[in-house]
Amino acid sequence: MLALEFASILRIEVEGSEFLSMLKKSKAVTKVSWWQPLMLGGMIALGFTFRLWAQTPTADQLKIFNNLDPATQQTILQNMGQGNGSASTTNSSNNPNNSNTNDNADSARRRKLKNQFNNQKNAQLDDQGNLLPSVLKGEDTVLINIDFPRPKNAVVPATQGQPPQQVVSQTVAVPAPAPEPDKPLSEMEKKKLNELITLIRSKNPYTLTRDGSLLLPGFASMPLAGLSVEQATARVSAEPAFLQLQLTLSLLPLDKSGVAALKPFGYDLFDNAPSTFAPVTDVPVPADYVVGPGDTFNIQLYGNQNRNVKLIVGRDGRISFPELGPISVGGQTFTAVQAELESRVSRQMIGVKASVTMGETRSIRVFVLGEANLPGSYTVSGLSTITAALFASGGVTPIASLRNIQLKRQGTLVRTLDLYDMLLNGDTSNDAKLLPGDVIFIPPVEATVAVAGEVRRPAIYEVKGNQSAAEIIALAGGLTADADVNKVSVTRIDGAHRNVINVRLSDDSDRSLSIHNGDVLNIARMPPTLDSGVTIEGHLYAAHAVAWRDGLRLSDVITSVDDLKPNADIHYLLIRRELPPDRTVAVLSADLAKALANPGSSADVVLMPRDRITVFDFETDRSHVIKPILDELRLQSRIARPTEVVTISGRIKVPGDYPLEPNMKVSDLLRAGGNLQDAAYANSAELVRYQEHNGKRTTELINVDLAAIARGDANADIALQSSDLLSIKELPQWETQDAVTLQGEVRFPGKYAIQRGETLKMLINRAGGLTEQAFAEGSVFTRDDLREREQQQLDLLATRMQSDLTSLALQGSQLNSAQGGQASQALSIGQSLLTQLKTTRAVGRLVIDLDRVIKNPPGSEDDVILRNGDALIVPKQRQEVTVLGEVQTTTSHLYHDGLSRDDYIAQSGGVTRKADKKQIYVVRANGSVIANTSHRWFSGGGTRMKPGDTIVVPLDTERMPALPLWQAVTQIIYNVAIAAAAVNSF
Repeated sequence: MLALEFASILRIEVEGSEFLSMLKKSKAVTKVSWWQPLMLGGMIALGFTFRLWAQTPTADQLKIFNNLDPATQQTILQNMGQGNGSASTTNSSNNPNNSNTNDNADSARRRKLKNQFNNQKNAQLDDQGNLLPSVLKGEDTVLINIDFPRPKNAVVPATQGQPPQQVVSQTVAVPAPAPEPDKPLSEMEKKKLNELITLIRSKNPYTLTRDGSLLLPGFASMPLAGLSVEQATARVSAEPAFLQLQLTLSLLPLDKSGVAALKPFGYDLFDNAPSTFAPVTDVPVPADYVVGPGDTFNIQLYGNQNRNVKLIVGRDGRISFPELGPISVGGQTFTAVQAELESRVSRQMIGVKASVTMGETRSIRVFVLGEANLPGSYTVSGLSTITAALFASGGVTPIASLRNIQLKRQGTLVRTLDLYDMLLNGDTSNDAKLLPGDVIFIPPVEATVAVAGEVRRPAIYEVKGNQSAAEIIALAGGLTADADVNKVSVTRIDGAHRNVINVRLSDDSDRSLSIHNGDVLNIARMPPTLDSGVTIEGHLYAAHAVAWRDGLRLSDVITSVDDLKPNADIHYLLIRRELPPDRTVAVLSADLAKALANPGSSADVVLMPRDRITVFDFETDRSHVIKPILDELRLQSRIARPTEVVTISGRIKVPGDYPLEPNMKVSDLLRAGGNLQDAAYANSAELVRYQEHNGKRTTELINVDLAAIARGDANADIALQSSDLLSIKELPQWETQDAVTLQGEVRFPGKYAIQRGETLKMLINRAGGLTEQAFAEGSVFTRDDLREREQQQLDLLATRMQSDLTSLALQGSQLNSAQGGQASQALSIGQSLLTQLKTTRAVGRLVIDLDRVIKNPPGSEDDVILRNGDALIVPKQRQEVTVLGEVQTTTSHLYHDGLSRDDYIAQSGGVTRKADKKQIYVVRANGSVIANTSHRWFSGGGTRMKPGDTIVVPLDTERMPALPLWQAVTQIIYNVAIAAAAVNSF
């Protein structure tokens, strides 16, 4: 990007000779300096210097400006003070009256930004307090995304994110002309690039070295420390091997763990150091405070005189008391001066007494040297201590010693401060008061030890002299509750080797092991498994652990079924066991009911350490417990020891895979599956056994006598083998009980359970027949599967109609005005029909002749074989005839013998202009349809009407564009509406 400031000497990096020649011709160039050419992605960067005047730019200057990209132009305007939102302001630093205020405001702003971004990895602020881009540093983790090929006309990313420089000259990059199209690669070149991509990706992510260098396989070390991510991407992409590839670096903000995450202890004490140290005036003056020049005494005289006197200690160490004259106080303690003054006033001023207190204390100058963040001379309060001076200097550097901070006075060591005493014990006895000219010297740290793992305060600690392992652990706050005292390791660098020493803290000799400089003490965590305990979990009120003892049985850990939740399966408890010495997983089950009934018997299983007992229920799937155990069994299986799994399926309460227990039989597998369902065939079952014979797997079918097993026949209870499958059959003709609903004019309406093959005539006879008011001709018989199929057809018809309307709309846009108006009218009618069709719900009506069903014997041609969910609705006698569709008034009329179809239509006001007179039809009360006839000598207008009939006058779709589907839609809508009205009337 180009960042120019008018009336300034600027440095520009350009690419290409055409732009350079243009600049030379303009009078803006004052000096050209040729630098050593630098290859960046195949493009040469040349540097030169030129001047732009603040006066009105010339035509050549405007041409140069207009040839730059918009981002560069915006940058120039912003630096001129003419960019978006920028205004010309006066630098407040030119006003001496505002310098302190601006400095304080700038410091506050920088502190605010620092606090805002102190948790953001690699975040930095420049001298003006602006947030800089994240830069790479040593041991950062980066992810390299490399792809093939690089897009054509791609330019190597230019360096971005440079911190603002308060200098006249700036470096900018001017975009080069678009490169020529890439030369096609040969198959050999593509193969090599693909191999390079695979190699680079396979090593992701990459960790920079401690000095911030990137080591790619097959490449020389690339220093990246201090570069932003964009700059690092440009640096790596500039490698000749990557010119045909697109490469991107991403910084992964990974938190370090283990020993790498340890930080030196105590250095964060100075992270939130105050920005200023004003003189302390509101704290008590200690008795041993040494009075010196600049101190102030407040003396209150009372008695014969009542007044206050304020006396300042002069440079000669004396104060001038008005009535007593000069008094020497310099170099004395405050308590001595206080006693002396009060005594002299009492002796020399008759009837007057004095109360002497210390006023403002003097400021003293001390030196903070060595490993301080800001070493130098500091003016602090006369009451300040060593730690106050440390805070004033900004704290200590990361290599400073916290345990050997020295206070020197006139070249003599007078006190040594160990900050660990303050941080760990709260001891401030060595935090001595400072005197003028004191020197606080912070030497570098010497011996350090890292403590990681199960201690309360993992960190890197500074040690004094030889300290034992126990003392170092105490320094780290002691062990946590999960620490394994027998798994402690010390990693030590011994000459040119790195060795590990095992330490058992339970051994006194190991506890006293001397820890050396650079040692890493690591305390392991104890495993979560119970070494001597039994765990009970699952369908019980509270999962818990029980201490194991020799002879512990199941009835000892679950003493009553009251410990279990309701609906628990007390006949199948799963026990996962780890067998010594290799912790092989074994599985066995127990019958809690038998164990509680006969404590100490074989059913009361003897438990072992680390046993895990799981209680199941009958409602929840057991696979979430059993599947992990089966996975463990599969992992430890061998050729000679196949996976110990058996399966039960069919009419069992909890089917599935179960572990094969030692000496497991069919009865045990039935117990594991929760026993048989009500629909199970309890006489026999089928056992499928897979065996290997002569290198082939064979299948054997074994009949199992379940009835004999239930009687306790041991011979029928077959022993199971691995991979056996037990299939429980279903009772013949076992299904969910079917039911049919009778409503309306039936002597005993209601919901009736039916037998297989029962007919409607048989069910009506069971219900006592019809009442005297029954209108059999208008009965409605509905069926669930018919309703589902009808609804599917309605949905399909709506989809087809939607497609037809879309085609009609497209055709209408291409017709003339007359034809287009007709298409628009048809489209409006079609939309209305589509809306009705989408809201129509199928009824599932089956047309029957109930009169003939009742008159004929059961099983006749007209009788209906019933199914589950069928419903018969028998209405009362009807006296109306209904007229629907394209008539002036859709209504119902009282039935009169002798009136024809056309007579009822005339009573409804006749048909409308949109009616199709040729397609008028009649829907009988039982749902059958009497269609119109096309024979001239016989007219449907003379159709004989009956009570409960419905006359339908459909829409004349022939007058609209050819959409024959509409006629079927209208008929379906009317017929479904008639059936729904009959059903809803009940």
